[in-house]
Amino acid sequence: MPVRVGDNGGVSERERGIPGSSLARAARLAGLPLGHAGRAAFGVGKRIGGRPAEAVAAELQARTAEQLFAVLGELKGGAMKFGQALSVMEAAMPEELAGPYRATLTRLQESGPPMGVDRVHAILAQELGPRWASTKLVEFDDTPAAAASIGQVHRAVWRDGREVAVKIQYPGAGKALLSDLNQISRVARVAGSWVPGIDVKPIMDELRARMSEELDYALEAKHQRHFAKAFRDDDDVFVPDVLVESPQVLVTEWVEGTPLAEVIREGTQEQRDEAASLYLEFQLRSPGRARLLHADPHPGNFRITPDGRLGVLDFGAVNRLPGGLPPEMGAILTAALSGDGDELVKVLRAEGFIKRGIDIDPAGLVEYIEPLLEPILHEHFTPTRAWLRGAAAQLQDPRRPQFLVGLKLNLPPEYLLIHRVWLGGIGVLSQLGGTVPLREMICAYLPGVDESRWPPAPDAA
Repeated sequence: MPVRVGDNGGVSERERGIPGSSLARAARLAGLPLGHAGRAAFGVGKRIGGRPAEAVAAELQARTAEQLFAVLGELKGGAMKFGQALSVMEAAMPEELAGPYRATLTRLQESGPPMGVDRVHAILAQELGPRWASTKLVEFDDTPAAAASIGQVHRAVWRDGREVAVKIQYPGAGKALLSDLNQISRVARVAGSWVPGIDVKPIMDELRARMSEELDYALEAKHQRHFAKAFRDDDDVFVPDVLVESPQVLVTEWVEGTPLAEVIREGTQEQRDEAASLYLEFQLRSPGRARLLHADPHPGNFRITPDGRLGVLDFGAVNRLPGGLPPEMGAILTAALSGDGDELVKVLRAEGFIKRGIDIDPAGLVEYIEPLLEPILHEHFTPTRAWLRGAAAQLQDPRRPQFLVGLKLNLPPEYLLIHRVWLGGIGVLSQLGGTVPLREMICAYLPGVDESRWPPAPDAA
């Protein structure tokens, strides 16, 4: 992997980093639904011209998916992060909608349009010194191995011979991220005003603070070193060491292995089972072991290493949990599974999930969350896209009497990243389709659980 110097000449928008002013980015984001509407009108015209409706619809969805990838990918920043979140949760979408978008959204998990070579070299010279190619990175691949929301990753060789990953932050990442968050905040405030149980402002403040942390490579390096120490020589988890960090560059050990997205796409059932169990156990186990929660659950951040461990990448989004996961989570789960609605309301209200002055029917609350409890009722469970679509459809069905109960629930800011990991993790597990001992793992790693009050598992030996 010799150092390859890019062509000299003009620097394009893409080579400069994250594109566009705040106004331009807002216009691009706002234009997504307008673009879809325009193509819908175009489709109607074709249908009138005699083309079958199914063919027109398929072409329309494919073009919309491509536009979605292009806009979110090129904008990077918060827009691409939003796209990555969509890619994780596509398993919950109805198949007729998810199908055309699946491949396109999955591409956002690991890739985006990269910076130009000249810009990359200029950043490396600025951050690592003008002789970076001879004193630090003795080999460097100019073609990115991955290009994501706020930075891209290159494969290289460190001066001691170790293969390394070099993450380079896009110029303008901070400005774009905050701009996108402001746009999302405006939409969220309007949506929140329609729902009586949700207090949007503290949630958005917490989201803004946490996502801003992802721009801080020194903080990311600190978190990664902490994780690496906690899981040193672990049988099931591998966290690469950090070699050096600067404001725009982070150099870590390279992680060889099969991306989780590849297992999702073409893994055998045995590979799916093993990957799903490793992924689930890491997310449940790390808060107690590392006192930190890896809070970016999308598949692009995980590999199955050649020795069968889960390789974990990207520690920009981390939830600091000095006491591990809150024991109230186990109490909430126990109350729900035992059907004790009064206790469930009491614990949720104490934790801020039900705001003061909001009345909720205890029995209706238990019934509302029942679709999410099914996996824990079994000794082994296989989350699938079909199961998640069914659960999501029940929760979102306005014809259910319990639907209004869900509208009264709030998300406390301190649970924001935990919610992100659990919701995203369910999406990833449903994409993997692996069989996991979910009940056993929750009892082993979630504090506050009282399994004696749970109904017996129907598939227990």
